[in-house]
Amino acid sequence: MAGSDAMNIDAIRAAAQRTAGRARVTPLLSSPFLDDIAGRRVLVKPECLQHTGSFKYRGAWSAISALETTTRARGVIAFSSGNHAQGIALAARQHQAPSVIIMPSDAPAMKIENTRALGAEVILYDRATEDRDAIGAKIAADRGLTLIKPFDNADVVAGQGTVGLEIAEQARAEGLTVAEVLVPCGGGGLTSGVALALEADAPKMTVRPVEPTGFDDVARSLASGRIMRNERLSGSLCDAIITAQPGDLTFPIMHRLCGTGIVVSEEDCLRAMAMAFTRLKVVIEPGGAVALAAALFHPDQINGDTVIAFASGGNVDAPVFARALNEFA
Repeated sequence: MAGSDAMNIDAIRAAAQRTAGRARVTPLLSSPFLDDIAGRRVLVKPECLQHTGSFKYRGAWSAISALETTTRARGVIAFSSGNHAQGIALAARQHQAPSVIIMPSDAPAMKIENTRALGAEVILYDRATEDRDAIGAKIAADRGLTLIKPFDNADVVAGQGTVGLEIAEQARAEGLTVAEVLVPCGGGGLTSGVALALEADAPKMTVRPVEPTGFDDVARSLASGRIMRNERLSGSLCDAIITAQPGDLTFPIMHRLCGTGIVVSEEDCLRAMAMAFTRLKVVIEPGGAVALAAALFHPDQINGDTVIAFASGGNVDAPVFARALNEFA
């Protein structure tokens, strides 16, 4: 698939069929302690428990499994600060296909090491001075690899949307039809995929993208109605969701379906990481904690009695996690 016309609920349902038995079905978690802090019911979708520690495995498997056999056999290439990288590396290995991953040199060491351990060739670049898109395009052309972008790829978005189908089904089982769904947002692959899924299966739910302070390109883009860029691309603990701007494919979907964006501080993220560990017994990385941070510490920006917050990834280096626990647990 390529264009935005391919990004629809039928594509998400097809991706769900391809990922069935591969992607884990993650639960909805709750804690009365978190409810008390937020002043409303808080449900947490822990995609940090997904294969490779983040939701990115869904989109990776979806995209690679959709390739023609001969194309897949030549190999794939992707760029990522770590979570998409690991998802692609594992999915490619499971398909017995080679993979090359272009990663920023300042990515967490654990993510770089894990990507290599999953069998990918890792090429590092400086995200402040080099263009990963240009690097990826050149290597793909030189080696005949298929480039799988982290969010501007319809099959990736469809794969991420499968988690929205899960939320709708799990919420129905609890008698829940109305909620705000908070999603950590970088380029918008997860946010737009979930929004499309919920539009079809839980239309009374509203998706709200959440970003860290200083990297709120999606919030500003939604407010202005046009794609806005971040002034800088590094220097945040929330590396997993730092992108230059919303995706060309994902932004129109977010603009049509999402509520206003929410922006949280790094301190809020560290506090949320500590709360998730002490109350839910799950490990979340800073970028994956922005939604829970918004739910807990920005209740005035949320409507309704129930909020569902994504914990989108758990690949955090030990010193950062220790800092969260030491300062806020």
